[in-house]
Amino acid sequence: VQEVRGLGVVGAQPLLQPGESYEYTSGASIATPVGTMKGSYQMVAEDGTRFEAPIPEFTLSVPRVLH
Repeated sequence: VQEVRGLGVVGAQPLLQPGESYEYTSGASIATPVGTMKGSYQMVAEDGTRFEAPIPEFTLSVPRVLH
């Protein structure tokens, strides 16, 4: 298990308006052919209210290992 913490998403702190989204690419090194990842982003609303945006668990796999 490895935990990653830091300010921003790959160095960015985007300001999102209602209905907007932000997309980025990242990577992870794992020691097995299949693994999982999950987590959350800590967000701050324009009024200063803090909230968590959950990231549901998803599978990481080496190409062609699962299908």
